[in-house]
Amino acid sequence: MSDETCSEPPATTAQEWLAGFAAVIGAPAPDEDTNEALLNLAGVAAHDSERIAAPIACWMAGVAGVNPAEALERARRYVESRAG
Repeated sequence: MSDETCSEPPATTAQEWLAGFAAVIGAPAPDEDTNEALLNLAGVAAHDSERIAAPIACWMAGVAGVNPAEALERARRYVESRAG
């Protein structure tokens, strides 16, 4: 068996994957600030709940038309309100 037969396709970076996926769905790829806000939003959701909340919170923000930075701020306020 040759190495060529067993080799996996080359790995892509997250940015490359997101750019390709953006093209497939007809949307712009997120910029660096948007990526950071989404990752932070996912982190807030995952740390205050179960990990499954992370991607779903990001999806909910998108469906609601709330930009990621604002969604992050709202998520932080939500967490703070639950703690108090």
